[in-house]
Amino acid sequence: MLKIKRVYEDAEKNDGYRILVDRLWARGETKVKVDLDDWEKEIAPSTELRKSFGHEEAKYDDFKKEYMQELDKNDQAKTFLKLVKDKLELGNVTLLYGAKNEVINNAVVLKEWIEKHL
Repeated sequence: MLKIKRVYEDAEKNDGYRILVDRLWARGETKVKVDLDDWEKEIAPSTELRKSFGHEEAKYDDFKKEYMQELDKNDQAKTFLKLVKDKLELGNVTLLYGAKNEVINNAVVLKEWIEKHL
């Protein structure tokens, strides 16, 4: 199962393989506390896109469209997709993100993109 979760929530056994999918490290968190298996900065939205979005709900649809276009053009996205697919064959994969909004964030878009391409 492919899941998403805030990086600030405690790790759980059923999280499976945990991947941070933000370009920036989560404020106030340590690598030990986060307990992640991978950090895929290069799969995150570009700095320009992240800043223009600013987690504003009114800009989410444009952000989603542009982020999916970035993913489609990102050479490393294919490698990331294979990693996720391989890990899903072994168990759960959890995409970790730092945004406060659990509904409009890059991990939600990334999960949709992954599911579309699996």
